[in-house]
Amino acid sequence: MIRTFHADAVLLGDGTTVRDGAVVVEDGVIREITRGVGERISGVLMPGLINAHTHLELSGMRGRAPPGSGFVPWLEALQRARAEELEEERDAAVDVALDAMAAAGVVAVGEVTNTLAAVARLSRRFLGTIWHEVFGLSPTTALPSTRPATTLRYVPTPHALYSTHPDVVRALLGDEPMTIHLAEHAAERAFLRDGGGPLAAFFRARNLTAFEPPRLDPIGAARALGLLRPNMAVVHLADARPEELDGLAETGVTAVLCPRSNLMIETRLPPLLALRARGVPIALGTDSLASSPSLDPLAEARALLDRTPEVPASFLIAAATSGGARAIGWPGLGRLVAGSSPGLLHIAGSVPTELDPSLWVLRNLSAPRRLLVPAGGPS
Repeated sequence: MIRTFHADAVLLGDGTTVRDGAVVVEDGVIREITRGVGERISGVLMPGLINAHTHLELSGMRGRAPPGSGFVPWLEALQRARAEELEEERDAAVDVALDAMAAAGVVAVGEVTNTLAAVARLSRRFLGTIWHEVFGLSPTTALPSTRPATTLRYVPTPHALYSTHPDVVRALLGDEPMTIHLAEHAAERAFLRDGGGPLAAFFRARNLTAFEPPRLDPIGAARALGLLRPNMAVVHLADARPEELDGLAETGVTAVLCPRSNLMIETRLPPLLALRARGVPIALGTDSLASSPSLDPLAEARALLDRTPEVPASFLIAAATSGGARAIGWPGLGRLVAGSSPGLLHIAGSVPTELDPSLWVLRNLSAPRRLLVPAGGPS
């Protein structure tokens, strides 16, 4: 069946806006972007959102770790809370989180997991990539040997440069889309520089023997291991120095920013302006409810807009759609283009003619959202 939806504006997901636009859809597939025809609805049409970095298994951890105390104290509190959580409590929290993501207009995720606890529930409702974290300070750390039952792409991936031995990181490298937490906090930099700092104390307290540090900054260490490549999504970068970002765009990596999580844990933001100036592709994630108020990528975009108003709202909308699709390795999502099936999200309301529709979307996060057409199609 062919339907044509006509709205105040259509945001294509690549930073382009069509005023008084219309989207022609046939059996879930975009056939045409046109103007001024079809079933008229007020508000904005756009692709379904992509949450490029989630930890859904932590959905029951809201408020269980202290804000603003730094990464290691936050991690210690989180581990204690997870040890006390009942399985049924965790599963119920995951279900609530999935409902909230669907209501926000999210159609696909990059789910980072170490227990696979949320995978079955997630795969029944969303598209995306499952990144199975590998931790281990030993070069003989075992890699995952079996694939979970899921229709989503499944890729084992290193957790971080301080928590996964370099030999294991190299063993994980492949052609599939991958991700890693990188330059997230000052403790990571201290450990990679000389093996010291809060992470070294964390390992000693647990009788863990750390490997010899590379004596490089985080981005330099990632480069030395061959991680900076087009299929890699590097997450956070909140502790990256502007000069360390030089040349990052040439590697083809996508930077996945989770600003509200960074503000909660370390009271700092990722270097959006420096990344944008260097042409690094940007995606948005929420991290988990243990460190972020919600799982809404548009709320992450709004957090960045509030603090860097010089960045166009259309750029941030693109980060929450096509940027996310790039990060998780699903190019058929994130953009309204003929032949694609990215889902069609309607945000209801009246868009003033004098206001940029992308800016209107980010200023009206509480406006009703409805997925008119589900996402689908090949990855």
